[in-house]
Amino acid sequence: MALLKFILDGELKELDFRKENIIPSTTVLNYLRSLPNHKGVKEGCAEGDCGACTVVVAHLENGKLHYKAIDSCLLFLPMIHGKQLITVENLAQVIHGEKMLHPVQQLMVETNGSQCGYCTPGIVMSLFALYKNANNPSDEIIKDALTGNLCRCTGYKPIIDAARKACVNNCFDHFTEKENEIISLISKIKSEQKTLTFKSKKQTYHKPFMLSEALRLKKENSNAIIINGSTDVALRQSKKKELLSEIIDISDVNELKNFHEDENNFYFGAGLSMEQVRKYSEINLSALENILTIFGSLQIRNIATIGGNVGSASPIGDSLPVLFAYHAKIKLESENSERIIPIEEFIKGYRQTDINADELITEIIIPRPNKKQIIKSYKISKRKNLDISTVSGAFHLELENDFVSEITLAYGGMAAFTKRASNAENFLKGKKWSTENVEPAMKIIEEEFAPISDARADADYRKITSKNILMKFYLETCKDIEVEGIGYKEI
Repeated sequence: MALLKFILDGELKELDFRKENIIPSTTVLNYLRSLPNHKGVKEGCAEGDCGACTVVVAHLENGKLHYKAIDSCLLFLPMIHGKQLITVENLAQVIHGEKMLHPVQQLMVETNGSQCGYCTPGIVMSLFALYKNANNPSDEIIKDALTGNLCRCTGYKPIIDAARKACVNNCFDHFTEKENEIISLISKIKSEQKTLTFKSKKQTYHKPFMLSEALRLKKENSNAIIINGSTDVALRQSKKKELLSEIIDISDVNELKNFHEDENNFYFGAGLSMEQVRKYSEINLSALENILTIFGSLQIRNIATIGGNVGSASPIGDSLPVLFAYHAKIKLESENSERIIPIEEFIKGYRQTDINADELITEIIIPRPNKKQIIKSYKISKRKNLDISTVSGAFHLELENDFVSEITLAYGGMAAFTKRASNAENFLKGKKWSTENVEPAMKIIEEEFAPISDARADADYRKITSKNILMKFYLETCKDIEVEGIGYKEI
């Protein structure tokens, strides 16, 4: 059987699940807590909300190490195969018998950034990832790096001050000095890579590294759970105490991590993290970039994948309404075939999709918007960051001489799955884009959905919100049209 290999404390670690008293899908959090010298990582929520369990994972790409802050409660152990795991215990170093704190630790002390200390290790690890990725970061970048770390007793100002003062050394620290050694260790692990199967008495965990192998495993193990980012599936284990008896982990299939574009489309590999998708969308897909900026936290965006978010078919999945508005298509592959279908046909119902037992999502294709198309996205939640949508909406509008020639009104949180307000769309098509027509369309939206009441909001609130964001879209498009000089006069 295969051995799990990764770097911890600067040394190669090997785990044989036949001999360990843990199953392969044990989270990195629970594994670390089982060790005698890694108690700094804490469990606060076990669902990626608090950041107390933040660790940093370094992976090798194009000959360089890349450092990412990740919630260890959402990360299964095999997902760190061939990577370096860094915890708060690794930051300080002993020189001539004296402990020397890492710059982010030292500045947390000097700025009084810690009180009770429970969440502090997670905050420090987020700062460490920031230190390794940004020199003299802006306040916007600092706050984004800290969004996933919740603290109930200290103020964030001293922590932000610590980040400003610490991240000034061009990312250099004692990890930099040892990078060649770590790269050598990781390269050796990766040179041995072939499909791994980890087995315990209760679980079988497959980890392919090539798409052909992933498709073979999917065909042979049609009932296995697919892991691409694990932010959704991990909760089935940590919260629902579900035993995941068979897993296929495709998180390290590099063929699913590609992005490219041509004159007609943008092509996102299904294995791209939401943070990677956000960065690729900054220039040409502003509505997608806008919604991903407030998608979870940086720790979650570093794990979650666009393929996983689409495949979950969640009624409140943040990316789905936006992909509806962009008229995205989903590429599905099996060992012997491939097909491309519109995302609206792919989503069939509550967490139901048009995917066959032997297929995997391999690509999300987004048509390149033209200058006539106005596409915007909205998310309503109790707090701006790190929250689940109460209602979300994404709209696509095209006008000809001030009249609606094309419109898509896609909503999340209003039905059992992402759904278009088709009655309102039909009402608006061919009509002038004006207050006189948008207001009755708002009433149609209120009538055509029957949302549920839950902990986030009651049904009436959702109905009011859904029609109000259409008015918000209308008002914003009026401003956009005026600025662009398309000729629309009503403001």
